[in-house]
Amino acid sequence: MIRIFLASLFVAIASGFSAHADTRDVYTVSNIEVDEVADSLIQAREQAMGAARTKGARILIERITLPEDVIAAGGVPIDYALANRLSAAVDVQEETAGAGRYRGTLAVVYNPRMVRAHLDSLGVPYVDTQAPMSLLVPLASNDVLEYAWRETLGTGRSETLSPYVTSSGGGYTQFSNWMELSPEASALGARRGILAELSGSENAWRVTVSVVTTAGTETIGTTPYAQTMDGAVVAMLKLLDENWKRTSIIRSGERTAAKASVRYTSLAEWNTLRGALARSPFISDLKIDAIARDGALVNFSYAGDPPRLQNDLLQRGVSLSQDDHGWVLRSAVSASLGGQ
Repeated sequence: MIRIFLASLFVAIASGFSAHADTRDVYTVSNIEVDEVADSLIQAREQAMGAARTKGARILIERITLPEDVIAAGGVPIDYALANRLSAAVDVQEETAGAGRYRGTLAVVYNPRMVRAHLDSLGVPYVDTQAPMSLLVPLASNDVLEYAWRETLGTGRSETLSPYVTSSGGGYTQFSNWMELSPEASALGARRGILAELSGSENAWRVTVSVVTTAGTETIGTTPYAQTMDGAVVAMLKLLDENWKRTSIIRSGERTAAKASVRYTSLAEWNTLRGALARSPFISDLKIDAIARDGALVNFSYAGDPPRLQNDLLQRGVSLSQDDHGWVLRSAVSASLGGQ
């Protein structure tokens, strides 16, 4: 039985936490290459900034929507004026300028409220909440190829709907489960695992992708052939993002009110559970009714049906179950390690 204290005694704890995840990574589009020529360098630079905003806006819309939804809405045309309204800032990554020519690599940050409002006005469903951070495990048929694959993947990616950190450990296989991955995953702040098995040869690389959670391993699919390993990374990210969008996009405005008990063993675990609830695209209006050292009472609204919510929370390391008193939320990660 949870011993409850008045939530007002813990206002300082609760008020410091935002119910919305930080979406800056999602709304930032980097590595946009531009090359503009004009009568003056100032004009060329302005043209380059406008071109970057327009290119980036198209990439962003594609990032957070599904193709069939865009087609059903009649498209989402992006012109210079709209891209300018949607953007918040332009950062220069690299530039070369002179004699009326501006070449560079730019990053554009977009305004989430403006983008959401525009898509809502067109009736285009979207998701701009990231999947849980994942530990990505590179796999290949031999050590040399696996090393090359790991180097191509880099240390991780954040500007995607499916952020990941790359595993530096060895000894994993396509049969590795959460018990094997969790020590490294937990150390790197990852809540789930991704097995990315590279196969093929030069000019014909494919990646078979599986997601590993406390519930088991689910194969997402295999990418189309790519000519290079860099291309294989792009294809892998597209596959992961498409899967995340299909499972997370909410197509109905209907919400169901819910109450739940949250069980935890430490303040750190409570913060993790609270963060997972706040970052779920299915949950809104999260409020803490009462809190104690070993548990809390929360209420919220959720979209969709309970199984979808349960699956989303499980990917975030949260177990949703039911007892005689109602819903119970606890750490699935701790439970899998024998912590509950």
